[in-house]
Amino acid sequence: MDFRIFTEPQQGATYDDLLRIARTTEDLGFNAFFRSDHYVAISGDGRPGPSDAWLTLAALARETSRLRLGTLVTPATFRLPGPLALSVAQVDGMSGGRVELGLGAGWFEREHRAYGIPFPDTAERYARFAEQVEIIAGLLATPAGQTYSFAGTYYQLTDAPALPKPAQSPRPPIILGGSARRRSVELAARFADEYNVPFARAEVGARIARVRAAAAETGRDLVYSVALTACVGRDDAEVARRATAIDRDPTVMRESQLGGTPAEVVDAIGGFAELGASRIYLQTLDLHDLDHLELVASDVLPQLA
Repeated sequence: MDFRIFTEPQQGATYDDLLRIARTTEDLGFNAFFRSDHYVAISGDGRPGPSDAWLTLAALARETSRLRLGTLVTPATFRLPGPLALSVAQVDGMSGGRVELGLGAGWFEREHRAYGIPFPDTAERYARFAEQVEIIAGLLATPAGQTYSFAGTYYQLTDAPALPKPAQSPRPPIILGGSARRRSVELAARFADEYNVPFARAEVGARIARVRAAAAETGRDLVYSVALTACVGRDDAEVARRATAIDRDPTVMRESQLGGTPAEVVDAIGGFAELGASRIYLQTLDLHDLDHLELVASDVLPQLA
């Protein structure tokens, strides 16, 4: 099992906070550091404020040496596909080939209104997202010396030089995910390298099965992953303390997320492995609780890595 730390900086985190977590993540033996891509806190006041996802990853690319780095997920509404592909390729080069790109259609209307970002209806957002996935995959994989063109409903590219080139060949991995409805399954089967099931513990098996069947038809072999909020404690009291610190109910953490003692968490993750998942993103909400990461690294990773 590939263990990754996944943070939500829009809830309130400075770059120094994220750098400390990323370095701890690397030192403890986790395989990757991921962050969300939001501009407004989902709850609370979000102070001291959000940080831009790709600026953060560019800086962390130079401050780490081993960790995979990426977003879960970058909304298609935030950036044009051409400039986003350029940013991803550049950060991939800065990291020596350690970047992964999670992409989504965008859903949080309030942050769009707050910063003047257009927020079309669901159908248009998804259509734009689908075009972006194809464009970004195409730009990143275009061989050196060749150009890339695309004629879509929302985006048109003519003879793009597709520069700079990423360090990874043919391109950095693209992560898609969600509820595995028909359109997203078809898109993943064509372009994704990984499909992520976020925050739906009871749905992991069914969603992976739907995507795997579609991927088999396109002849592609995807990685399947799960993202869940982590709340691990040495005993019930520590689980309850950590749940309270992130404003969660400890029973809910145990039943629908990834809460409990190390033994309980190991059992749950083992179940995901049986369903076909080989990677787990541990959503870490309390960025000051480094002991939480140390506990997972010492008591969970060795049993499943």
